[in-house]
Amino acid sequence: MAVVRPFKAIRPRKDLADKVISLPYDVMNRHEAKAMAESNPYSFLRICRSEIDLPDEFDPYCKAVYEKAKINIDTFLDQGILFQDDTPSFYIYQQIMDGRSQTGIVACTSIDDYQNNVIKKHEFTREEKEMDRINHFDVCDANTEPIFLTYRNNEAIESTLSLWMDSHEPEYEIITSDGISHILWVLNDKETIQTLSDTFSSIDALYIADGHHRSASSFKVGMKRRKENPGYTGEEEFNFFLSVIFPDKDLKIFDYNRVVKDLHGLTTEAFLEAVAENFEIEKIPESNPYRPGAPHTFGMFLDKEWYKLTAKDAIIDETDPIKKLDVSILQDYLLDPILGIKDPRRDKRIDFIGGIRGLRELEKRATSDMRVAFSLYPVDIASLLAVSDNDKIMPPKSTWFEPKLGSGLFMHCLK
Repeated sequence: MAVVRPFKAIRPRKDLADKVISLPYDVMNRHEAKAMAESNPYSFLRICRSEIDLPDEFDPYCKAVYEKAKINIDTFLDQGILFQDDTPSFYIYQQIMDGRSQTGIVACTSIDDYQNNVIKKHEFTREEKEMDRINHFDVCDANTEPIFLTYRNNEAIESTLSLWMDSHEPEYEIITSDGISHILWVLNDKETIQTLSDTFSSIDALYIADGHHRSASSFKVGMKRRKENPGYTGEEEFNFFLSVIFPDKDLKIFDYNRVVKDLHGLTTEAFLEAVAENFEIEKIPESNPYRPGAPHTFGMFLDKEWYKLTAKDAIIDETDPIKKLDVSILQDYLLDPILGIKDPRRDKRIDFIGGIRGLRELEKRATSDMRVAFSLYPVDIASLLAVSDNDKIMPPKSTWFEPKLGSGLFMHCLK
């Protein structure tokens, strides 16, 4: 059963929250982060991407970068930009994007639940990316950014959160430059906290929606500290990690599209002939961008032309939670056998573009540094849960969630 417990958040002063909040560390590169924070001394990017405060020649993974993040946290605390709550609390976090809202709870979850698969995964992680966040969390002595979890909707949790929101004023109400609203309530009533904790304890599983590297890193930092503290009781803060937990009904997964560098030595004609073995091919009139409207259909942009690809029935296995995914069908019957992309996690000939960036971005890439692009129908949340329940692993870059969690509104101290 899931352990979900309150914590004393480190968070921004109310009048500075709109200046502190930033995008997550992993959605921009170093130069983009530096530009975003250039005129804003309060930006949380100075903590989650602290290399922007060091000369460009510094390796972003060197020790000095993590130490700079810790220095910046301490500075923000000393200057009153950030402060830590006095009592353990839950925090209700609502985001609104294009009129759609998702409302969840900010809390701490257990590294034991992660280890015992109460917190379920659906992606592999890469060691080098884990090490970055391990070093960052360990040196900062904090989970600086949360894991994005989901659960099958529970009416008792929903009604408890709604009642609190209806009867209390938000602590923060922020609209960021991308038009997304971020609203936070502090839930510090002991009885309500206990009710929510008890309700979550009746839930069989939590699911990682986004943040597999952060969760793996948080787990490993916790295990490292257990070794360093052999007399630990299990109640220390390092036994838990920062999470935002949304009900599945609130979430929307966007498409995660692909672009490939070349045709693997094939001519256009030979490539199309190979594709036609497993897909019906239809050229789109006037080369309008094609966004798939149903599972097992794909858009393809090649030589400035858009095509609709429809997977033939023979290659669709609806009984297998992995094989039936469109990301798997494209990988197993086109990217691998025709374009030679054996390991999309590491192959430098393929790149991935979140659907939020639009189909014109696919056209741009396929007419500049890439040769062919594919648009996909989004994975649905039920498929993600089914994959996780079956202890399966999705192909890399299968899901793109929007809106992204705001960074800087809450941190979890590991001490």
